Amino acid sequence: MHFFNFGLPAPLLSQSNPIASWHTMAEKTLVDWDAGLFDCFEEVNTCCYGFWCGPCLACTVSGRFGENNCLPLCDIFGSAALAACGMPLCVPPAVLSVRAAMRNRYGIKGSLCKDIAISCCCCTCSWCQMHRELKHRKKTPTVVNIQNNTVVNMQPIPTVQPGVMMMPAQPVATGFMTQPEVIIH
Repeated sequence: MHFFNFGLPAPLLSQSNPIASWHTMAEKTLVDWDAGLFDCFEEVNTCCYGFWCGPCLACTVSGRFGENNCLPLCDIFGSAALAACGMPLCVPPAVLSVRAAMRNRYGIKGSLCKDIAISCCCCTCSWCQMHRELKHRKKTPTVVNIQNNTVVNMQPIPTVQPGVMMMPAQPVATGFMTQPEVIIH
């Protein structure tokens, strides 16, 4: 494997350093998508959601996958802005990037060329397929911060003391106490 590092040091490729380790698709056992690209009748709710409100479905998928909910709006507004400037955008970047990332994360068979073709020609079907995949896996991305916090108990451990009679520290002075005088006639 060749790295074009442009003068930067090559990353450490080890399991002990998960931030710098790289995993390729070849290291995983590849599986098929849970549902095919055109399996809309397998789950009609998702198909209707994508047909009637495609941008909403795209934002839902993006958010459930752990990306920004508004990422798919780049496909809509970015394409329109570039087309207005005379630079048509053929491949919607959000659907392509989320699709490729989902294939990589879950070890799904495919290629970048297929992802580009599907993103160009069947954008809504691609979002529907990714939505079905996330529902099948029942996984929502979770960010877990693991910190090594030491818990220190500042209160003493409660103990049972044997019965002790409470005595004053100093004897009570009797000179200050007056007793009523009883006079008998």
